[in-house]
Amino acid sequence: MNYKRMAIEVESPEQLPGGYGQIMYNLAESSVTDKTWKELSELINLEKVTLAYTHHVGHPEFRELLAKENHLNPDDFLLTSGAASALFLISTALLPEGAGLLVLRPNYSSNIETPRALRSDITFHELTFEEKWRPNLELLKKQAENPKIKVISITTPHNPTGTVISRDDLIQIVKIAKDNKQYLIVDETYKDMVYDGPVPPLAATLGDHVISVSSLSKTYGLPGIRLGWVACQDKKLMETLLAAKEQMYICNPILDEEIAYQFYLKKEIHHKRVIDKLRIKREIVAKWMNEQDIFEWHKPEGGCVGFPRFKNHIKVDTDKFYKILNSEKLGTYVGPGHWFEQSDRYFRLGFGWDKDETKGDEKNNKNLEQGLRNLTAAAFQAIKETATE
Repeated sequence: MNYKRMAIEVESPEQLPGGYGQIMYNLAESSVTDKTWKELSELINLEKVTLAYTHHVGHPEFRELLAKENHLNPDDFLLTSGAASALFLISTALLPEGAGLLVLRPNYSSNIETPRALRSDITFHELTFEEKWRPNLELLKKQAENPKIKVISITTPHNPTGTVISRDDLIQIVKIAKDNKQYLIVDETYKDMVYDGPVPPLAATLGDHVISVSSLSKTYGLPGIRLGWVACQDKKLMETLLAAKEQMYICNPILDEEIAYQFYLKKEIHHKRVIDKLRIKREIVAKWMNEQDIFEWHKPEGGCVGFPRFKNHIKVDTDKFYKILNSEKLGTYVGPGHWFEQSDRYFRLGFGWDKDETKGDEKNNKNLEQGLRNLTAAAFQAIKETATE
């Protein structure tokens, strides 16, 4: 392994000297607001939990819930320590040094950096603003015909752009992978955050060569319990992933799994609250985008992030822009493009997280609105300073 720290982690808000408290307006987050234990303790009872090793594959009742919801078998699910852990297990199992990976870019960093650390042979399928961040299926098909490619990796809803791959396109990608005898990894961490139409089916239901990855972190504000899962109908692969998990950490923390299980029993209630709030927040951002003439984006179809950019005709020193934006005066934070191996004219804008929600103020979006105003102010000042150089 050739480990290197990812820019998105080095520069993440929690890694700042003052942590989250250093940021007044945090638009860098890629999840909804984190739940507090006070909120959860009113719903969850842990008094009868014994602090022992738990089932290596994961909480039996929780896996039964996932299986029933997705019309699969409990044995088709392996619980992991978050989605990042799931992606790591899959990469180590399927992408040894020299193995070929075809992956979308931009992307969530772990989908690229872990294979890179393994010295896999990576081919990028470049998504573009001009194509609305959608995969070019004709090009993807040609790229997949490379006999070195062993795995295709996609993300939907997409991080950082919010694009959702349609069911028809997903089925075509599933077929492309099958025709070439490849595994297809589908990072579905934002699967329950789709705004228009029904929630898409779990990709793993579409073929035994398809691997779904998800977690409770992004949609439900539970990154602190580190609970994710892999879903796949390939029994041999699932046995391999279990072996990898056992060699790394044996089992998940039993408290994390029990919290996740009891929370998920009331998933429909939690989900409605989340999606209703996100719809309002997304429209606030859309209104701001329509009222200014510096940035452009494609409105997210899913997830709680978008990937705006400076319009092409705008001349701006992006280093100045981020310095002004992050200054003590504006105190606003977004995810610059280099987090995703893109130009810093792009940035990830998160609209789901609000520090005031942890204080019980769920209906007030003043922090989001002020953060957006600060983006405009920082852009105007950076453009002005760039013009005077």
